Amino acid sequence: MSGPSTPASTQQETASWALLSATVKGVGKKYSQDSCGALSVAQGRAAVLTVADGHGSAAHFRSDFGSWWAVEEFTACAVGFAREAVRVGADATGWNALRAEARRLPQQVAHRWRERALLHDCNSPAHGGRRLSAPADDEPDLAVYGSTLIGAVVTQSMLFCWQLGDGDIVLVDADGTPHTPLSTGPDMGDETDSLCEPEPWRKMRSHWQPFTGGAPPVVLLSTDGLSKSFADHQGFLDFATGVTERAAAQGVPAVQAQLADWLERAAKYSGDDTTFVGAFAATTGAAETESSAEQEAERGTAW
Repeated sequence: MSGPSTPASTQQETASWALLSATVKGVGKKYSQDSCGALSVAQGRAAVLTVADGHGSAAHFRSDFGSWWAVEEFTACAVGFAREAVRVGADATGWNALRAEARRLPQQVAHRWRERALLHDCNSPAHGGRRLSAPADDEPDLAVYGSTLIGAVVTQSMLFCWQLGDGDIVLVDADGTPHTPLSTGPDMGDETDSLCEPEPWRKMRSHWQPFTGGAPPVVLLSTDGLSKSFADHQGFLDFATGVTERAAAQGVPAVQAQLADWLERAAKYSGDDTTFVGAFAATTGAAETESSAEQEAERGTAW
């Protein structure tokens, strides 16, 4: 990855991130097909978040492996990206290279996930002694491992996030306003985009947002088991802002201590595995001097 050799910005990446995560099994299910990760990177100056939802039906009976690998491979690719994002910071001359790297990341993750699925099936064929079928285009059918993926990298200066399939990313601003930058509206049935499809990176949605006018937002990721537990979308957003307000008032550790109980209650309504991770900026960075960053869009853009 390329970048400026001498950062021009005086932004100091001093924030550390308080992280929370929890996952619960759906009511009546033998085991969960969700997976999640929340990792502090670069001495706490960046956070890598991810959730993945294995499809779970009979046709996807190994999707717990699929979601696990989705989290592991996204995290493996995103850690290096997060370190580079910290190094670039608010120096806008390095942003184009960073965005180019962000565009490549989904394909890297998908290839690594696919290799693990193929290796697993080679060692333990999903259909007894018969290998996964390969259609005319010679692409093996990896449906048994199918999983969604949502991932985010957040620093004091910027946020990158990616999403394949259902689930939610909610950003809560300092004034308590929630935003869902990658939302495509209400889910229509149980069909969703998946890592098991050919070239899944082409369906991965993405968002990039520099923080040029204030503190980073709270970043919250969840599988669709959570949003489906509410009667409407506003109820889900109210939950996100409520978690943020609790964290501000009581501290993230206090929220972490209660989070699994909240998700258990949600899972009773949705019946689905339910997973939630979040990152809260513990401190703000030092004052930023003039930078071309100020000319970038406040709300963020696709890259």
